[in-house]
Amino acid sequence: MEFITEKNALICKRQGETLRVEAWGENSLRVRATMLKDFTGNDWALTEKVKETSAEVKTFDVTYRTGEGTDVDRTHGKIVNGDISCEVNFAGVMSFYKKDKLILREYFRSYDGTISRESRCLKIVNREWKGVQGSDNYKLKVRFDSNPGEKLFGMGQYQQQNMNLKGCTLELAQRNSQISVPFAVSSLGYGMLWNNPGVGQVTFGNNMTLWDMHSTKEMDYYITVADTPKEIVANYASATGYAGEFPEELMGLWQCKLRYRTQDEVLSIARKYKELGIHIDQIVIDFFHWTYQGDWKFDKKYWPDPKAMVDELHSMGIKVIVSVWPSVDRKSENFYPMLEKGLLIKTERGALQTYDYQGDCVEIDVFNPETSKYVWEVCKKNYYDFGIDGFWLDNSEPDYGVYDFENFRYIDGSALEVSNLYPQKYSRVFYDNMVKEGQKNPVNLLRCAWAGSQKYGNVVWSGDVPSTFEALQDQLQCGLNMGLAGIPWWTTDIGGFMTDDVNDPDFRQLLIRWYQFAVYTAVFRLHGDRGPYNIPALDDRDWGGGYLHTGQDNEMWSYGDDNFKIMKKYYDIRKELKPYIKSLYNEASTNGSPLIRTMFYEFPEDEKCWDIQDQYMFGEKYLVAPILHLNEFEREVYLPKGNWKLTSTGEEFAGERTVKVSAPIEYMPVFEKL
Repeated sequence: MEFITEKNALICKRQGETLRVEAWGENSLRVRATMLKDFTGNDWALTEKVKETSAEVKTFDVTYRTGEGTDVDRTHGKIVNGDISCEVNFAGVMSFYKKDKLILREYFRSYDGTISRESRCLKIVNREWKGVQGSDNYKLKVRFDSNPGEKLFGMGQYQQQNMNLKGCTLELAQRNSQISVPFAVSSLGYGMLWNNPGVGQVTFGNNMTLWDMHSTKEMDYYITVADTPKEIVANYASATGYAGEFPEELMGLWQCKLRYRTQDEVLSIARKYKELGIHIDQIVIDFFHWTYQGDWKFDKKYWPDPKAMVDELHSMGIKVIVSVWPSVDRKSENFYPMLEKGLLIKTERGALQTYDYQGDCVEIDVFNPETSKYVWEVCKKNYYDFGIDGFWLDNSEPDYGVYDFENFRYIDGSALEVSNLYPQKYSRVFYDNMVKEGQKNPVNLLRCAWAGSQKYGNVVWSGDVPSTFEALQDQLQCGLNMGLAGIPWWTTDIGGFMTDDVNDPDFRQLLIRWYQFAVYTAVFRLHGDRGPYNIPALDDRDWGGGYLHTGQDNEMWSYGDDNFKIMKKYYDIRKELKPYIKSLYNEASTNGSPLIRTMFYEFPEDEKCWDIQDQYMFGEKYLVAPILHLNEFEREVYLPKGNWKLTSTGEEFAGERTVKVSAPIEYMPVFEKL
């Protein structure tokens, strides 16, 4: 092993591999390795200028006893940056320490260089490179020893019951309702970003942690240490960026359904809310208001004067957001011009098609700067110039017809190599251009994200999830882990997206419980695809704004007087919380803290809080205990250290104990920290 020391960096070369470990802000390191002659120079998520530090970098000899009983000196390398250090032995095996405590070590079981006192003859190495035939990329496996007592959180959004990810296998890929944001927070006091947008898999096993990439040019990750999860997230945000200032006028109710089909329908909904004295901050115009996918314009038959519509909505203080998909139908007026210019995703084999819902479509290549220019010019002319305030960037994974990532290619490389960055690039087609137009703090709605997406005005929602209590349980851990992965502006479809029957009393109970939960989240948005599908099409065309189905009504008054009263009560609670919610948004933009937080985020010293996943903190002040089961009208709540007031009754409780509280349909238990 050859060691080279530079200012703030340790470089190690062995058997054709170059390893670089360098200081990257306070108490943090960036680790890269490649089998190529140079690193790519891609910063990926690590885009921010971090605080300068002065790391100690050195080499030193360690004496080993050989099998023959003689002593041999071997050179090791070490870098110390504040409270974090990395030691690299003569075989290139890395060990990471927080102060003097080992927190992470590479898994290496291959004779000379093995640190473990277990088997060393397995010939399993820490970093395994295998060439991808026909390219200069590699399949890469990176292995770490596992601490079975460690708890791991973050990593984005996975539709499952496990908030603690220890023992889980996670696909590093974007899908509808699955969001890969590969930053993990450990109970051992460190956070780690897998700074690679390629498709792969990570297994946080009890015997080994394995990061497995299908096609990449280099290994790249960032590791940081701190005494609390809040400080870990703050370090991470300083390296990847902070969310912007969230507009105060969007902190209330967003009204949405699948789907408002006409200009008159949108206006009638807004007028009725106004008559009821209920202000909605934003109304959302969903998909297939257009002619063909990729035309990115209103169907004039049903939206004859969009500017007049927007002007009237603005006069009521309502912002307007419109759905834009990245799919372009072959029948679209933009398909062949974009195809000719090379602005669409390419397939490696077979037909040129990436998406097949309601059309024969190819999605746009958002990695190409010319795509951004083209799409924005169309959307500016057909939406933005009418006064549209924001864009609902749906299908932003992108939602492939089949997730055969090896079959798709962008201008920057194969989907296997960079596809997880797609939703962030898609958001910037609009965010960057809106900023250029002079808009302050643009806010757009997306179904997907990657590390660093928080910087680009992204409200991320959890995708097309079913209307079930099981899905509601999943959404809670999804939102908490998204927050720990650095995405603070997260939300869901209130009531879930896929509803079979709006008249089912079980669904209506679910809707109320979901609505109550949503009041105590970042964005309060009423949306869903409500069955049954018995509403006839507006016309018999097989295209345009009139042919596709729509869902049942989904406004506050759509579910009967009793439910309306509960929803209005919680609408008023949201309104009263606005100054507090504003303070939470401000905190997100200064230290990266999410609005909804795991219990251990606020109470890291309480061991019980590390195991709780059915309650959470809304900021530092409110403990929220959502109702997550059908016909559940009381529940147990764990109160950490301190004094707490139950907001429904004013009753006060001492902490460090579990209490049972009533939860009638009209009320979700919330405790205020005194």
